[in-house]
Amino acid sequence: MSDPARAPRGWLLMLAIGLIALNMRGPLVAVAPVVAQMQHDLGFTPVELGFLTGIPVLCFALAAPLASLAGRRLGPEFAITLTLLGVLLGVVVRSAGGGSLVLLGTVILGVAITIGNIVVPLIIRRDFTPARQGAAMGTYTAALNIGSFLTSMVSAPLAELLGWRPAIAASGLFAVTAGAVWVIAVGRRAFIPAAIPAADPGRPAGKLTSRWITAALTLGFAGQAFSYYGVTAWLPSLLADELGMAPSAAGAGSSLFQILAIVGGLGVPLAARFASTTAVGLTLGLLWLTVPVGLLLAPELWWLWCSLGGVAQGGGITLIFLAIIRLARDQASAARMSAVVQGTGYSFGAVAPTLLGYVHGVSGAWTGPLLLILCSVTAFITGTALSLRKVPKPH
Repeated sequence: MSDPARAPRGWLLMLAIGLIALNMRGPLVAVAPVVAQMQHDLGFTPVELGFLTGIPVLCFALAAPLASLAGRRLGPEFAITLTLLGVLLGVVVRSAGGGSLVLLGTVILGVAITIGNIVVPLIIRRDFTPARQGAAMGTYTAALNIGSFLTSMVSAPLAELLGWRPAIAASGLFAVTAGAVWVIAVGRRAFIPAAIPAADPGRPAGKLTSRWITAALTLGFAGQAFSYYGVTAWLPSLLADELGMAPSAAGAGSSLFQILAIVGGLGVPLAARFASTTAVGLTLGLLWLTVPVGLLLAPELWWLWCSLGGVAQGGGITLIFLAIIRLARDQASAARMSAVVQGTGYSFGAVAPTLLGYVHGVSGAWTGPLLLILCSVTAFITGTALSLRKVPKPH
């Protein structure tokens, strides 16, 4: 395994990974601040708007096997190039016409980003030593949330000045910038498909990870995804209903949950240097538990629960991705394992907003949805506890 951190382009590769990550969530959240204007111009019904916001997560689930295949057959470098080109194309199509093009562009975005979801961990696994993989994965997951935060902050002001179409098209600048740095970092390999080998050179062909470990990681990621997308979708409404908060204040609470994920993403690799991955996972699980339990018992301390939950959700995805790249025996098996874990996990994330909304609508209260979040967090704790003890320590 090469160590680009010691090579002349090591810092450039780390920068490229961070810039790529800005494209992996930012263009998707650009719609939320301008959804009212889009509805007015395009005549979307509330159901159609809900479907629009749910398309990307459905793509994350349904296109994961295709993305894994693309990573194995085309190679990580070319697959990332396709990701960035797909993001740029999706952003342009989504902002160029009527409702049909908005939906088509969103699908293109979802499929392109799914490829990146699978392939970026493969690059981190291959090009960084185990001691550096944590820092690279932390940079990646922190930048996911930075991209979401920046896009959500900028979209509304841009829409007021230029209209919603230029506002959601502006996120394409992330793809252009990341693409330029990516080409500089990897050179002509960015344009040449090259299938990854079935096994790493010099590594035994024996199976190093069992199906039950993959199943445990899948359970953990399913709990993580359900909790994250459920809380993201309904936290502002919950705060408004339970505490009488104005929409702007409730939105600020949701932003707190998102931005503190950066702390979790960067903090997990550091914590893993001093404690076992199992201990780190259990700590994140306890932080996650404060969201449903805290909002049930002491909703007036919402800012504390949102902060702790934000750290947990950012750290949780970092820890699971690190587990995948350290448990897999080679690049091909890492791609397959990632497809299973992410494909199944994002399926649960896709249904979370609808299921929680249905339970709330039937009961007229938030107790039921919060109990479901409590169950999904328990799944995260169980899955990570069963799988993380097998993760080797970096050396």
